[in-house]
Order: sequence, then structure tokens, then C-alpha cells
Amino acid sequence: MIKVGDKIPDMEAEAYHEGDIRKIRLSDYRGKWLVMAFYPADFTFVCPTELEELAENYEEFKASDAEVISISTDTAYVHKAWHDVSEAIGKIKFPMVADPAARICREFGTYMEDEGVSIRATFIINPEGIVKAIEMHDNSIGRSAREILRKLKAAKYTEEHPGEVCPASWEPGKKTLKVSIDLIGKI
Repeated sequence: MIKVGDKIPDMEAEAYHEGDIRKIRLSDYRGKWLVMAFYPADFTFVCPTELEELAENYEEFKASDAEVISISTDTAYVHKAWHDVSEAIGKIKFPMVADPAARICREFGTYMEDEGVSIRATFIINPEGIVKAIEMHDNSIGRSAREILRKLKAAKYTEEHPGEVCPASWEPGKKTLKVSIDLIGKI
């Protein structure tokens, strides 16, 4: 199972993107930040609310030099069908990755064997392919695209400013903390 600090493997899968079904590789995203949003299934209840929110914030993710991909165990053809009939999903401009054999979900530790679907999970990966943040939770709880974006910006900031860390609820422009060896000895 992939953990924070691990380098992600290079895996290939079909994706529905920009009206076409095509192969993508995780290595295609090296050199930029990557947000991987695993979700249970197309044509469900909570999933379209999350994916629509990601779509509505997609330009801000891209402005932060990040790409977003969504991943479920549905096929690329099911992604296309959902995209074609759902107003919410029709807003999506990022790749919708198909993982019907659950290879990616199993590798990332999101696959629920008894149910045949992924749990809701988000991975934030730096340009070198290193996992910087993971969020996993029960499928009954929806995620916040704004919070994912905030975490992405915090991860980017700390990579660009060695020796600084972001406190709780940090937003760009707010005060950070400097790591000090002197302070560590007093804790």
C-alpha cells in the first residue's frame, strides 16, 4: 500500500478525457503536482457532488501547476456515458481514469474487496512522484475540493520554502512557522 513519502509506481490505464477514451500513464504527470481522487462508482449520490466541485475548482488547481485525475473501478465507457448524461459530471475537464480490474486501487490501498469499489481517497503527489498527503474515509462522507486545494498549496509552499511548515488551516499569504533545532530540544 502506498504511504506518505513513497514514490508512486508508473501505471497505465484508460481514461475518458476531452471527449475521447485514451491511455494515460501516471508518469505522464511527472514534472507537475498531481491530485488523485479515488471514488466508489459512477451514477451514485455523493460522487457527483465531489467531482463537480473538483471540476468547478479545476482552473485553480491548474493555476497551482497541478493536474487532477479521478479514478473509479468503472470502465472508461461508463465514465463517458455518465459525462454525457449528467450536468454535474459534464463540467469535468480532467481525466476520468478507468480501473475495472482494480489494479490502481489495490496498489494505492483504496480497494474494498467485499464491495468491489474504491473508498473515497485523495493523494497529493509532488512533481517527482512522491506522495505528500493522503486522505481516506468512509464512502458516506464527501470531500471538499477547497480543502484539497488548500493542502496542495501548503505542500507546494513547504517544498518551495525548506525549513518552513504550515500551521493548522494555513492559507497562502498567512504566517508559516520556521523549524528550529533549538525549539525541538525544548519540546
